[in-house]
Amino acid sequence: MNNTTPHGRNLRTGRISEPGRIYLVTCVTDQRRPVFSDIQCGRLLVQVLMKEQQRAETFAYVVMPDHLHWLLQLKEDTTLDKVMRDIKCISSHRINKLLNRSGRLWQTGYHDRALRTSDNLVASARYVVANPLRAGLVKQIGDYPLWDAVWL
Repeated sequence: MNNTTPHGRNLRTGRISEPGRIYLVTCVTDQRRPVFSDIQCGRLLVQVLMKEQQRAETFAYVVMPDHLHWLLQLKEDTTLDKVMRDIKCISSHRINKLLNRSGRLWQTGYHDRALRTSDNLVASARYVVANPLRAGLVKQIGDYPLWDAVWL
């Protein structure tokens, strides 16, 4: 595999999901295109995330120009794979319609990390929302428009 080949498919090996478990998920746009530099596209993705509240409670998220970080807790009767598949499908359809285009929006797969109950959720949320600072996109998090966290 060369360095430009997405490896999201490999990340699914051995994946399980549990209702009630908290996950930190990252998914990346196809070819790392900065689709969400367009604020309307980013807001559409946020709307899709918020509609998932029936199946996944959002603790924090940040929509970066070419990827999403999402800290969530699965609710009963769903799987992480189902939630992520729906998020990517619905957002792809809506954003492609907005941009009057077709084709893939997301890379195949996603990266997830299940948090143990001993993990510090607030620290994980701060890590998520601080991404624009670390990337040099803003000087303070309040200047970045596409993030939220229940504790901050």
